[in-house]
Amino acid sequence: MIFKIAAVGILVTVLGQVLKHSGREEQAFLTSLAGLIMVLFWIVPYIYELFETIQALFIL
Repeated sequence: MIFKIAAVGILVTVLGQVLKHSGREEQAFLTSLAGLIMVLFWIVPYIYELFETIQALFIL
C-alpha cells in the first residue's frame, strides 16, 4: 500500500511539473487533485477499520 501511494505521488509530481512547464497549470492542479482523491479512496477503508477496531477495544 505504501509503495502504491508513493508511486502515485511520484507520477503526479512528474506530470504536474511537465504540465506546469508547458503552461497548463490548470491541468496540473487537476492532476494533483485527482491523485489525492485516488489515494484517499484507497486509505479511507483502512481508517474506517482502524476506528472500528478502536471502538470495539474500548467497548470491552
